[in-house]
Amino acid sequence: MKWFAVLFLSLLSSLAFAETAPNFSLRDINGKQVSLDDYKGQVVLLNFWATWCGPCKVEMPHLQAMYTDLSDKGFVVLAVSTDDARNASKVKPFIKKNKYTFPVLFDKDSSVLNKYNPEQVLPYNVLIDSSGEVVWKKASYVPGEEVELRHKVEGILGSKVEDVPKVEELPSVEETPKSE
Repeated sequence: MKWFAVLFLSLLSSLAFAETAPNFSLRDINGKQVSLDDYKGQVVLLNFWATWCGPCKVEMPHLQAMYTDLSDKGFVVLAVSTDDARNASKVKPFIKKNKYTFPVLFDKDSSVLNKYNPEQVLPYNVLIDSSGEVVWKKASYVPGEEVELRHKVEGILGSKVEDVPKVEELPSVEETPKSE
């Protein structure tokens, strides 16, 4: 019974203390100032990446596919390049070469990355719902994880609800392991 009480309280506390995504303002690859608040009311995926990061480059085509498929439903990918001033010149050619169409922002001093991910693991994804609450975070990338991410995004958007994974049921009191 203690196990159930701890699980219930931790679930309740995570619901009661939702994390609001910190606002920021950065320049995009065309020099335009962009802030997170510009996307209020949309579902936003912040994707922190760098041109030197192999897993970042493997993940990006999947993010482009989601952006292409779901942008008309209120989904946006904000790809935040963490390349420093020395490597920032590689970002725009990389984006153009790969024909990525989502907004790309520069965080050359990693100040925004530090707000969301002080460990600075790349890639790092933060999913923000339309009310500005952080609903999911994930450090690193392993092929196949884009399926889980897409389900989460579609679930928040309310599209393809039948494909959203069901929440596992909690064990009944009789099935709960007894503490010794």
